[in-house]
Amino acid sequence: MKIKVNGIELAYEKSGTGSPVIFLHGNGEDHTIFRETIDQLASDYTVYALDSRAHGESSASEHLSYSLMAKDVVCFIRKLGIKNPVICGFSDGAITGILIAIHYPSLLAGLISCGANITPDGLKARYRIWYRLVYAFTGDKLIGMMLREPHIPGPELLRIQIPVFLTAGENDVIRLQHTKRIAAHMNRGTLKIIKGENHGSYVIHSVKLYRIILPFLQKLNF
Repeated sequence: MKIKVNGIELAYEKSGTGSPVIFLHGNGEDHTIFRETIDQLASDYTVYALDSRAHGESSASEHLSYSLMAKDVVCFIRKLGIKNPVICGFSDGAITGILIAIHYPSLLAGLISCGANITPDGLKARYRIWYRLVYAFTGDKLIGMMLREPHIPGPELLRIQIPVFLTAGENDVIRLQHTKRIAAHMNRGTLKIIKGENHGSYVIHSVKLYRIILPFLQKLNF
C-alpha cells in the first residue's frame, strides 16, 4: 500500500490485529527485513512496516535527512489515525524513532531502538573510513546522510519520557561506549547487549528479534 505524506508517497505494509507497532528499517534496506518478526507479531499486534523515503517502493527526494524521515513517519501516524504506537527502529530507523520520541513526546507509547547512533562518530572508526571511501566513489546520497548525521546532543535524550528499549549487538558497528552513553541519557531506558551478534544479525530476516522485543511490548500493555 502507499499513502501520500509530507510531499512523497510512502509505501507500507499492514498486518495483524491489536495494539500498533511500527517498524522502521535501516540505511539501504526496506520493510521486508522484518518479515520473520512481523509474521510472529501479527497474531497479537497490528503491525505497520514502512519503506523509508528514498527506499523500497517509497518516493525518492532531492534532500535527505533523519529529521525529514522522522516528519514522514509522524505524518503517516497522524494521517492514518494510529493511536500511541510503539516504534521499533533498526539503525537509521532507530535514529528516526529517537527523533520522533524527542520532538513529539505524546505521540508514542514506547520506542525500541536497535543499533542506533546519535552522532556519526558513534560508528567504529574502521567503518567510518570504509563508508567515506564508498561515498567518494559512488556519491550515494544515503551513505552521505549517514556520514553527515545525526547530531543529537545527549541532553536532548532526557526529553524522552516514554519507555525505551535499546539493543545493540556485542560485535556491533556502533561503539559500545556510544551505545552506553545513549542509554545513560534515557530516563526510562533499558539496554540489552545481544551476545554473539553484530549490527544486524539479530534483526535482518531473523527469528531472534521477536523473542528479544516481545517482553518489552507485553510489559507496556499499551
